Amino acid sequence: MNKQTLQVHCGDGAVALALRVYAPEGVARASVVIGGAMGVRQSFYEAFALWLAQQGFRVTTFDYRGHGDSLQGAMRDVKADLFDWAQDYEAVITAAKAALPAQPLYLLGHSLGAQLPGLLTRPEQVDGLLSVAAGSGYWRDNAPKLKRIVPYFWWVLVPLATRLCGYFPGRALKKVGDLPAGVILQWRRWCLHPAYSVGAEGPAVAQSYGAVRFPVLALSMADDELMTLRGTHNLVNLYTHTERRVERITPAELQVRRIGHFGFFRDQFRQSLWPRAAAALAGLGVQSPSVRQSPA
Repeated sequence: MNKQTLQVHCGDGAVALALRVYAPEGVARASVVIGGAMGVRQSFYEAFALWLAQQGFRVTTFDYRGHGDSLQGAMRDVKADLFDWAQDYEAVITAAKAALPAQPLYLLGHSLGAQLPGLLTRPEQVDGLLSVAAGSGYWRDNAPKLKRIVPYFWWVLVPLATRLCGYFPGRALKKVGDLPAGVILQWRRWCLHPAYSVGAEGPAVAQSYGAVRFPVLALSMADDELMTLRGTHNLVNLYTHTERRVERITPAELQVRRIGHFGFFRDQFRQSLWPRAAAALAGLGVQSPSVRQSPA
């Protein structure tokens, strides 16, 4: 297994994104681009990426502009929103596809990483999306404990802290992580709308999600402290014109106490959830072309 630290230039070349590529020994069976969750650095996915490369996949992780290893200068000076982050995602996808053009390319999206593929301008580069612990983000679809505190977060803490600091100081507040102002404020608009990104942004974004033809498989954790099953279905159903389905995973079936929103990528699931992910990724390449409605 070979690990490389690379950069890819995005858009007009002014933004350099930090990438890590994990290549298997021999010929890769497919490419996988891991799209990270909001406020989560690519290093969080390294153990899983290394394991996945050992299964024959060429794996790419990255940090969105203004975040993690892609941060250049002060956070308060970063000009970026979620459309920019979708553009970053697409630049990484394009680079991964160019490196292995003859093989399938799959996305493994954790939370936000399963939301942004609906904004891609070239979805035909992608052969499938495996969504992990992702939902629409609309605050009324949040898990019960989170739903009790999130109004304060969106109506008080985020606007006030972002105005005072010029960015959202999530690390100091122990909420989400440090985020550029444009990202957190746009995300706020999405989370306050019942139809999430499609409702907040209008017909152009609805058409963008509708242009997706790669299959979507969503893994929902029964004990997710952030996302509910309803929220997962609501996200998946934004991809209106492709095959999509949701699978529920419970701690009991794995004989563990907890999985949660972040547990999937922890080493304790190397023998259980990780092989399931590898099989699911390979299975995305043989999905039928028919459209399957995900029930609400």
